Amino acid sequence: MKKVYLALCLALSATLLTACATQTPEAATQPTQGQTQAMTQAATPAAPMTLPESILKTSNELTWAAAPASLPAGAEIAAIEAGGLKNAEPFTFRLRIPPNYKISPHTHPAIEHVTVISGTLYFGEGKEYSPDTAKTYPSGSVMFMPIGHAMFGFTKDEEAIIQIHGIGPWGIEYVNPADDPRKVAL
Repeated sequence: MKKVYLALCLALSATLLTACATQTPEAATQPTQGQTQAMTQAATPAAPMTLPESILKTSNELTWAAAPASLPAGAEIAAIEAGGLKNAEPFTFRLRIPPNYKISPHTHPAIEHVTVISGTLYFGEGKEYSPDTAKTYPSGSVMFMPIGHAMFGFTKDEEAIIQIHGIGPWGIEYVNPADDPRKVAL
């Protein structure tokens, strides 16, 4: 929405600057019919944003499946708002992470918001997997990581469920390509 607003402001500013530069001071007080039409077109969005339908589910109503191949085997995913993984659209999903699970250092192409729903997630920042530097995030904890921020996570003796949301496109890029489960599977 900010990009649309910025584009509208820039288009309107350009139109006004052109009008001021091409008119005498006496004529600059009243825009011409063409200038009025150009300003109206610049201030009109090309297409209205479509709002999604409501999504109302209890935790028992979520459908769990094996997580994608981009994560190590054993995790499960429940898509809640799944329209934006490949598009510039909002997404929300949960990951059920089994005990003694490791996600190697990686980055994402979009801002990541994480909420620990249950259990404990151990989370660290940086390009090296260093469990000793990880912080403990119990149920109710929240995390926010900017685009391209290197991170890693793991569980210990208990399962953890985390909720991730953001705006796509979404993906995962491992810092060390040898850690990417998609490459191991080939």
